Amino acid sequence: MRSRSSAVLVVACFVALLGAGCSATSKRAATVPRRGSGGFGASPTTTAVTPPDRPTSAGSVTNVYAAAEQDVLSPVVQGISARVYVPNTVANTVDVIDPRTFTVIDHYPVGRVPHHITPSWDMKRLYVDNTEGDSLTVIDPHTGRPEGTIPVTDPYNLYFTLDGKTAIVVAERHRRIDFRNAETWQLIKSLPVPWPGVDHLDLSADGSYFLVSTEYSGQVVKVDLASMEMTGRAIVGGLPVDVKVAPDGSVFYVANQGRLGVSVIDPNTMQEVQFIPTGRGAHGLQISRDAKALFVTNRAEGSVSKIDLATRTLIGTSHIGGSPDMMQVSPDGSELWFSNRNQASVSVIDTRSGVLLHVIKAGRGAHGLAYFPQPGRFNVGHNGVYR
Repeated sequence: MRSRSSAVLVVACFVALLGAGCSATSKRAATVPRRGSGGFGASPTTTAVTPPDRPTSAGSVTNVYAAAEQDVLSPVVQGISARVYVPNTVANTVDVIDPRTFTVIDHYPVGRVPHHITPSWDMKRLYVDNTEGDSLTVIDPHTGRPEGTIPVTDPYNLYFTLDGKTAIVVAERHRRIDFRNAETWQLIKSLPVPWPGVDHLDLSADGSYFLVSTEYSGQVVKVDLASMEMTGRAIVGGLPVDVKVAPDGSVFYVANQGRLGVSVIDPNTMQEVQFIPTGRGAHGLQISRDAKALFVTNRAEGSVSKIDLATRTLIGTSHIGGSPDMMQVSPDGSELWFSNRNQASVSVIDTRSGVLLHVIKAGRGAHGLAYFPQPGRFNVGHNGVYR
């Protein structure tokens, strides 16, 4: 979700002052150990929900994330130093964090309002999605530094088809999805979306279609990739944001900020088949390294929930403070990294216990961070969704 006005920023800063603070200027990051805080104990405000009969699994798919399940890097990224790249939407900068020392080691300006950092499909470069700058800043992961800019209209979010040939640019401000050649960035087709807030998506197991959220209309839209046309929609209400396909491809999970939990959608019928309460402001989603759990950031209450994907029930909620937004799991699966949108910081928690390990100061509006490199054959998009 993008910032809409200076009034919103004032409110965000006021809220931040009640918690971890809000500065009028960007600060160099410093790590603050917070060991012992939080935990995935039973949540006092949410309950587990027994799933109904499941829809038929997508063909013979057993786990679309299988190639990313082990802590083994592709030869393409061998030798690249691990870094966490944080786009700061208000400061128009990127912070680069060394995940071994939990400190910022680099900081540089990029285009206007960078919302997410997207690794390329082949994992050879990183793109900073400068939404209002109408550009992509290209980062060389070998150096961790910018190496150029590509003009692209309103890249709020960026994804790729499974073959890597087509880039899917979510142009939220213009209410459309642009399909572009992933090498030349030439426009192939624009698909207008008649509902406001188009912003996050994920591809089906076979890559033939995707589901995309339209945050401010309470709907999730299905788009066929062969025709590049809308073929269905599910009305879920609330404020649907992040989207992730289940490991077996049978359903899609959609974080619903307005309904305080996660919608489970059958892509065949485009119906919500279940709703899992998590917490206020359910916003971002992340699959665990072993593909057995789904993490959910509850931005409005400063917590992270953990869902068992086999039973679709809530394991627990860790109340660690801040304003958790987009997430990434460390390559070994032990740490969950996420930005705190309103506190200009990044937090790290233990994926098993939910205990808060570190808080690292970052720039204003810290948003869609990318922990890179990661296991997997290729990246589907967003801030790193590997298969």
